[in-house]
Amino acid sequence: MRATVIHGPDDIRIEEVPDPVVRHPTDAVVRVVNACICGSDLWAYRGVAARTAGQRIGHEFLGVVEAVGAEVHGFRPGDFVVAPFVWSDGTCDFCREGLHTSCPQGGFWGEVGSDGGQGEAVRVPFADGTLVQLPKDAAGEEKLLPGLLALSDVMSTGHHAAVTAGVRPGATVAVVGDGAVGLCGVLAARRIGADRIIALGRHEDRTAIARAFGATDVVAERGDAAVAAVRELTGGKGAHAVLEAVGTEESMRTAISIARDGGAVGYVGVPHGGSAGVAIGEMFDRNVSLRGGVAPARAYIPELLPDVLSGAIDPGLVFDRTVDLDGVPGGYHAMHTREALKVRIAF
Repeated sequence: MRATVIHGPDDIRIEEVPDPVVRHPTDAVVRVVNACICGSDLWAYRGVAARTAGQRIGHEFLGVVEAVGAEVHGFRPGDFVVAPFVWSDGTCDFCREGLHTSCPQGGFWGEVGSDGGQGEAVRVPFADGTLVQLPKDAAGEEKLLPGLLALSDVMSTGHHAAVTAGVRPGATVAVVGDGAVGLCGVLAARRIGADRIIALGRHEDRTAIARAFGATDVVAERGDAAVAAVRELTGGKGAHAVLEAVGTEESMRTAISIARDGGAVGYVGVPHGGSAGVAIGEMFDRNVSLRGGVAPARAYIPELLPDVLSGAIDPGLVFDRTVDLDGVPGGYHAMHTREALKVRIAF
């Protein structure tokens, strides 16, 4: 079969790789229907995150089960499924507590020795603990596929930011970052019932999506100017909940600075480009809390899925370009140069 591999910075290729097979009785093989390129994939593409030449890449996909191992009881060939961006056994203490990303037997798609999501098929370890069942007829609903695909990572991650920041009905929320995760954070805050949502972003095409998702205000400034703008919008108080979806030192400092005294920051931006400076003294003085990290998407998908199926939310709007497998290298370039927000791969 064919799949996406990375050989180094700016070197994404589509190559023939071995077909995935059931190796363990808890495995399933999924034929991919849709996948996508994540903003975090760009760190490897740009050379910020190290990868082994020839390593598989991609961690968001949905598809149809082709084969299952003897100990897989929840799925059968023909089932339509979505995979969170981390596999997990579903039985350990962490999985039972809803923190599937800390599963001792878990892992990330595209790790050395595992299949990446940007390929024609994927071997799924611990299928019962990892995959989430989708309605079979949804596989033929083209309009639904982008929203379902977003559940594998960006919508679940935006929701994680909202949950860990303590978003509640009536709250004032600020979202730092206008990438796909930040935009889904806006959508998550609206879904929970936030009264005011301030989106921090400079790109008009993206802030237009933020407004469609429920943002009531947009702040285009950065750094100290952004802090001043948010403070002015909130009568000098700041936001009850701040969603940090970038991962740089500047974005973290901005997030802490615009939080209201007694508020919280939910951080989900993958740290990169230097250490994320945390102003502990300021947080202590103002009773600002910091929570977040890698989103346990497997815990959130069942909660979010009904709203996607019903049309109550449509996180699929973050996909502004669709390519086939041969178009994936160009898709990376388009996201790298900001010609595209998020690229969907249709098989």
